Amino acid sequence: MQQQAQHFSPTNGDFTFVSSTDAEELSGSIESPDVKVNVGGDSKDASATKFLRQRGYGWLLEVEEDDPEDTKPLLEELDIDLKDIYYKIRCVLMPMPSLGFNRQVVRDNPDFWGPLAVVLFFSMISLYGQFRVVSWIITIWIFGSLTIFLLARVLGGEVSYGQVLGVIGYSLLPLIVIAPLLLVIGGFEVVATLIKLFGVFWAAYSAASLLVGDEFKTKKPLLIYPIFLLYIYFLSLYTGV
Repeated sequence: MQQQAQHFSPTNGDFTFVSSTDAEELSGSIESPDVKVNVGGDSKDASATKFLRQRGYGWLLEVEEDDPEDTKPLLEELDIDLKDIYYKIRCVLMPMPSLGFNRQVVRDNPDFWGPLAVVLFFSMISLYGQFRVVSWIITIWIFGSLTIFLLARVLGGEVSYGQVLGVIGYSLLPLIVIAPLLLVIGGFEVVATLIKLFGVFWAAYSAASLLVGDEFKTKKPLLIYPIFLLYIYFLSLYTGV
């Protein structure tokens, strides 16, 4: 009995069944479709985000962007202008008006780091055999400047404490300049005394010419004299007298 090849057509139309004799002539390939498996992670993340935002904790999900201001140099972050400090040092060391320096910048544009560096440097010079002087010099700088400030305001001056603190600190530079000279000629008492007086007058003049303005009129000596005494005391801390 001869068997004939029969074709069986499925009801769903997805497959076609053929006999074994016809299958020898068939060839082809099956492409695998892209299959994406979602285990519910995105939905869970969305639920967690929604829950945090409803509870008022949405800020925890915020990502901060890099601020260009956070990449500033350290000196700029600390508000340290080396050029400005150098210019003020020159103004204090060369107080003569004929030199053409705008010395009012020391008073009108006060800073903290420059005077602090000068005071610390003066304190380091004074370390020779008397370490306790360092903290005392800084204390005298702070409270001495406060005394000059209060006296200037009582006399009618228009200065701030920051301005007085900066001017008094910078004006210690003449005492730093004469310090090496005192080490060299310390054995000559007369010459050493003259150099000390010169340094004190230099420092007092630099400070007084900036702090004592025309608003004091006839009261200028009342402010110049305490400034002069303050620098005498600074020098005594250095010499140990």
